[in-house]
Amino acid sequence: MEPEDLARIYSNGSETSRPFSPLARGTWLSRASSKMPRKIEEIKDFLLTARRKDAKSVKIKKNKDNVKFKVRCSRYLYTLVITDKEKAEKLKQSLPPGLAVKELK
Repeated sequence: MEPEDLARIYSNGSETSRPFSPLARGTWLSRASSKMPRKIEEIKDFLLTARRKDAKSVKIKKNKDNVKFKVRCSRYLYTLVITDKEKAEKLKQSLPPGLAVKELK
């Protein structure tokens, strides 16, 4: 189907009252992708992110196989997954003291 055909379908109101706009669709997609969380692979990078000025809180999610650390910054939610329980405890102790820490089950 050509763009002109799509514009005609949308402009006559048969499917929706809004006109077809590829630019509007593109901005929606770019806004949606900016809300996705970011995965951090290294513990050192996670600690640097947790020490940032815009870091608000840390959530610790303990699963059977791993422990997930999630730090909320102003734009993204950064996630670190650790499979070693001892490393997870050490990381928990080394989080910045002013940061709100919430443990999830």
